[in-house]
Amino acid sequence: MSENKPLLLDVKDLKVHFSIASKSLWPWSKASNLKAVDGVNIRLYEGETLGVVGESGCGKSTFARAIIGLVEATDGDVMWLGQDLTKMQEVQRRETRKDIQMIFQDPLASLNPRMTVGDIIAEPLETFYPQLDAEEVKDRVKAMMAKVGLLPNVINRYPHEFSGGQCQRIGIARALILKPRMIICDEPVSALDVSIQAQVVNLLKELQKELKLSLVFIAHDLSVVKHISDRVLVMYLGNAVELAESKALFADPKHPYTRALMSAVPIPDPKLERRKKIVMLEGDLPSPISPPSGCVFRTRCPQANEACASTKPTIQGNDVHAVSCLQVSI
Repeated sequence: MSENKPLLLDVKDLKVHFSIASKSLWPWSKASNLKAVDGVNIRLYEGETLGVVGESGCGKSTFARAIIGLVEATDGDVMWLGQDLTKMQEVQRRETRKDIQMIFQDPLASLNPRMTVGDIIAEPLETFYPQLDAEEVKDRVKAMMAKVGLLPNVINRYPHEFSGGQCQRIGIARALILKPRMIICDEPVSALDVSIQAQVVNLLKELQKELKLSLVFIAHDLSVVKHISDRVLVMYLGNAVELAESKALFADPKHPYTRALMSAVPIPDPKLERRKKIVMLEGDLPSPISPPSGCVFRTRCPQANEACASTKPTIQGNDVHAVSCLQVSI
């Protein structure tokens, strides 16, 4: 599927660790090391959508923000068109920001309440193309508003006058106004009603096809991920546990954690829904400050053995399906 498409993004062994100060009163107490992302690798090709799924706290958003530079990477490489974003000077990185944009989870909170819709969408143009005159900026803003399903006559209204779905369309228009090559969507539909979710996801798919966009799509809802993604990355406690083409993953999940996630997806057919086997995970999600030794999933895995406690698995497989588990071979 991706062999003949240009490679845009190549993330190699990306790590994001945070130093957490000790709460102890003793002056010699050491700070803790929180491993939010602990060595994740992905590739993203032109026109492709990579879905990223996992429980809350697994590092999805931190991973995405480290790619775009909103969070500083502790280690690893983020290669964009052959150049490492983590090692760029600020002037170079600023130039690449035109090609990489982001849509945030809370549509209203991501918009400045003191700015009109027109000013919000126009702000990236004024930052990167100051040579454009006011009339040209206004024409581009109106054209982009029409493209995302907003009437141009609301250009002078404020964010609080719009619904959640409309605010997310404003956010999408702001992300697209610079004609980027990649957009990171950080749970863009989780705060919306189900019917509005479908509209926003379909809009993103239409715009992707029209503009040849590449998307990194983060979500909790596996049904949404299945609908929009070409490939899916499954994360657990800052680690990549499975990476596969969407059809292969949903047809035959390999990792025990992925199977548990898939079993929680509702089936529209009531008979099949009643007959399906739900995989229940025991215990709570471990703290990323003190993750389990060896495989990070072993404390909740029904297949874990002694080897899992001493050996940390690496993701193995091919471009169609890869898994990080000592008990599974591809």
